[in-house]
Amino acid sequence: MSSAPTRSEHVFDATTAGFETDVIQASLETPVLVDLWAEWCGPCKSLGPILEKLAGEYNGAFRLAKIDVDAEQELAGMFGVRSIPTVILISGGQVVDGFAGALPEGQIREFLTKHGVAPAEAVVEAPAEVAAPETAAEAINRLQQAIAAEPDRAELKLDLALALMRAGQVKPAQAELDALPANLATDARAVRLAKQLELASALDGAPAMAELRERVQTDDTDWEARDLLGVRLLIEGDAAEGLDQFLDILRRQRDWQDGQAKKRLLAAFATLEDAALVSAYRRKMASLVF
Repeated sequence: MSSAPTRSEHVFDATTAGFETDVIQASLETPVLVDLWAEWCGPCKSLGPILEKLAGEYNGAFRLAKIDVDAEQELAGMFGVRSIPTVILISGGQVVDGFAGALPEGQIREFLTKHGVAPAEAVVEAPAEVAAPETAAEAINRLQQAIAAEPDRAELKLDLALALMRAGQVKPAQAELDALPANLATDARAVRLAKQLELASALDGAPAMAELRERVQTDDTDWEARDLLGVRLLIEGDAAEGLDQFLDILRRQRDWQDGQAKKRLLAAFATLEDAALVSAYRRKMASLVF
């Protein structure tokens, strides 16, 4: 059951060792549905495939953490599990709700909807006949025309906000994001854009890369320069070096600016698409925080 070939990238096996990072910390960015099951459990075998199917269909709106209660007895004890299957929703680092037993798919969808978890919108692809990649300016123009023709299509407005951000137009992108209807607030792309804008806003009036590097070389405890250097590196494409700047602050001055280095790391994790890089740096952060 746990190794079904149809398992999506949004499903993983949770362990005691990785639970704090992979579930609790990860839930600060994306809700995590925890499925406590066992091989010998008949109802688990009917519920499990439904949960895995929904995890794929919801396309990143939530992640499914599967816990084999026989292999991970400590986790089962932590949740006080009395029967299986048991499903628990964790969001914002906290247990939000849960249910026991093999519910039908419709009721599971209602459970997710009740807690604001909706399927992520599919990315609108460029027309197949376009031979050359669309530039940011072309995308903005195309989307503005599409919105003028169909003003009620809110997903086009999110696409426009993303295009504006790619073009470096931070304030217009923020304005479009702020104007989105509530039903798009939990869209995975909207959440990622919000974190990108949060980081980009820190660079308003900030020194150039060369000046920040010089400041850090002159005084390696210039936390402000190191923080801004980390943001610049992230925005300009050197994610690993940018994350290293935040880790250095967290290691040496973790309470600086009310724990800003940790906040920067969490925001950065939400903007990066390199899952392996994010996982590696989540572990590094957890080793310093916990």
